Amino acid sequence: MFVYADNAATTAMSSAAAAAMLPAMQTLYGNPSSLHQKGREANMALLGARETVARCLNAGPQEIYFTGCGTEADNWAITEGARLGAEAGKKHIISDTIEHHAVLHTLKKLEKQGFEVTYLPVHENGVVRLEELEAAVRPDTCLVTIMFCNNEIGTLQPVREIGALCRQKGILFHTDAVQAIGHVPVDVQKDNIDMLSLSGHKFHAPKGVGALYCKKGIRLKNFIEGGAQERGRRGGTEAIPAILAMAAALEESCAHLDENMAKVTAMRDRLIEGLSRIPNSRCNGDPDHKAPGIVSFCFEGVEGESLLLRLDLAGICASSGSACTSGSLDPSHVLLALGLPHEIAHGSLRLSLCEYNTMEEVDYILEQVPEVVRTLRQMSPVWLHMLEHMDDPYQ
Repeated sequence: MFVYADNAATTAMSSAAAAAMLPAMQTLYGNPSSLHQKGREANMALLGARETVARCLNAGPQEIYFTGCGTEADNWAITEGARLGAEAGKKHIISDTIEHHAVLHTLKKLEKQGFEVTYLPVHENGVVRLEELEAAVRPDTCLVTIMFCNNEIGTLQPVREIGALCRQKGILFHTDAVQAIGHVPVDVQKDNIDMLSLSGHKFHAPKGVGALYCKKGIRLKNFIEGGAQERGRRGGTEAIPAILAMAAALEESCAHLDENMAKVTAMRDRLIEGLSRIPNSRCNGDPDHKAPGIVSFCFEGVEGESLLLRLDLAGICASSGSACTSGSLDPSHVLLALGLPHEIAHGSLRLSLCEYNTMEEVDYILEQVPEVVRTLRQMSPVWLHMLEHMDDPYQ
């Protein structure tokens, strides 16, 4: 059996996305900035896609800017929030320790430019505490950037409450919602969000397209110079086929959100229950505030890369954390932020499901993972050393 359980890294393109994209590649080849018929056709399609994305977020079309990916949207939102703060004499930013590197690296760059960043702890459950956020707010705080859903452990942050606090304090609030959009309810109005980043390939659209939501009234400056596209803020001819595909995929995901959440949550819970039976295993993240499809486990005495390779031989595609850092030999910064020691964080496994998966696939995973863990432990001197110091390692 073949099982794709790495949907947090990327998803298969949906039929709806393909049906929107493929014809556009042949018929909507006009430049949407051109005044002739083909240009007007492309521009009308672009406007329709913008309206669709806006409707799915409960935003206005004028608040949606198409980008090349979620990382670009994160960079744009954070640098603009910092710029606006600096213009008002405020150069303090608040974030947390488990953000995606698209956020963390942007913040490190801003620190070199004179900004001060407070990184909130997330404790053992991976959740930001509101009282600690409020305590970190200063008179010169200009921006709070907290992700909606963590890409490695699936933890959902109290975004609505964070946004409300920021509104009360007069602080811009940005959320990286790349792992949330299309998988959990997101409403920029109800959730008090000022800026939001999303990426199409996380919800069955093609790679290479994303979007930034920016609340009306926030004065964005140009992110890419060279043209009048995206209301003059991002130069470069729009990728019409990819944008149409993303809009179609998002519309379909939102239309079936409740049923997809119920199906994926049931598979996730079955997976967690089964993997928890493996001795000396740990499920990472908050059990009550968790995305439907992301399951993160650590297995003592097991090296994560060996675990992934063995599962791949068994036909199971998984990961040990973020695909953006898969080439690193260091343990996940997310797991370390939970307080896990290096030796345990090295033995991590992330299984991420979507509505395309089945219970039969989950059962197959539950057959293979315990066997692979057992095999690797038998070869591990670390595990053998641990056995010598356990009263009963199989309880």
